[in-house]
Amino acid sequence: MSVKICSSAVEDNVNMSFEEALALASRDEGFKAAVYAMNTLLIHKGIYTQEEFRTLFVEWVEKEQRRKVPASQPTERSTALSV
Repeated sequence: MSVKICSSAVEDNVNMSFEEALALASRDEGFKAAVYAMNTLLIHKGIYTQEEFRTLFVEWVEKEQRRKVPASQPTERSTALSV
């Protein structure tokens, strides 16, 4: 099965199968491509708007940053001995 890539970012008319694309992409690129494809479909189908996506993206990053802060702060060591 061949997929025609339709994007304003792609100037040439390129046909590549899903299997070929999967073989060419690194694991990280494959993950990024999957996220891109899913988000593009969901936005185009009206499941959510780009603004909703951006809001949730920022919310997630802020939450992760708050989670990392306590882990990166040095812990106070007690001078008392445990018995």
